[in-house]
Amino acid sequence: MSEIENHAHHRPLLQVDGVSLVYRTAVQEVRATHQVSFDVHEADRFVLLGASGCGKSSLLKAIAGFIPPTEGEIRLEGRAVQGPGPDRIVVFQEFDQLPPWKTVRENVMFPLLASGQLGRREARERAEVYLEKVGLSRFADAHPHTLSGGMKQRVAIARALAMQPRVLLMDEPFAALDALTRRRMQEELLALWDDVRFTLVFVTHSIEEALVVGNRIGLLSPHPGRVRAELNSQGWSLDRQGEAGFQAAVQRIHRLLFEDAGTAPSGGVTPVRAPVIPLQERRHA
Repeated sequence: MSEIENHAHHRPLLQVDGVSLVYRTAVQEVRATHQVSFDVHEADRFVLLGASGCGKSSLLKAIAGFIPPTEGEIRLEGRAVQGPGPDRIVVFQEFDQLPPWKTVRENVMFPLLASGQLGRREARERAEVYLEKVGLSRFADAHPHTLSGGMKQRVAIARALAMQPRVLLMDEPFAALDALTRRRMQEELLALWDDVRFTLVFVTHSIEEALVVGNRIGLLSPHPGRVRAELNSQGWSLDRQGEAGFQAAVQRIHRLLFEDAGTAPSGGVTPVRAPVIPLQERRHA
């Protein structure tokens, strides 16, 4: 492979470049993020981790094209993001993101038909493929009100993956679930990633979840959100959460997020790229 080909091969799929997000009203201006930069490569599981109010969900909405950056640029495959598109699909935290009058199968088919991506027969076939992947084939004719919270989230994930987006965006998708269901959904998400190898940007305020789900973690400082560090976490598995090394990683991230927050710049001078910190050799392929 030539040097140019090699460079192209490793070019980021998604680039967030110096992005500031500001909400303005008639009486005040609220800065959600300040000059945030990071790259996401093909098949990454990139986690945005930070406390409530640090702007991580706002960043996800900006990547989705729902809100424009006040400063900086977001690029997907080298092209500036100008608005929403089927190449970026969002799975939200809320369980009511599924139209209740549609069956599970119809919910998965709906965006495929609405976007004109597939005809009805092809959309049905693809919906059934992804319902099989999330273990809901038996519930294809059920309506959302008959499903548990975890099952509704599986439908939302199947619907998103059926669109075959370039980037799957997940905004604290398991936060409203009980602890046992949340753990199971984390396991199922990683199993899906092993199968499909999609590119994921995942928002959470849970350090433990970030370590389990992500192979890379972007740490956002408290409001306004700045990238304090980028961690190569390399996918700690769920069954290792009780190990001393996992707990040490949790404490290290906590210090980076909060105890060292006083060293963050208070003015307009921010590092273009945060330092990259390795935490653990890879365990999840």
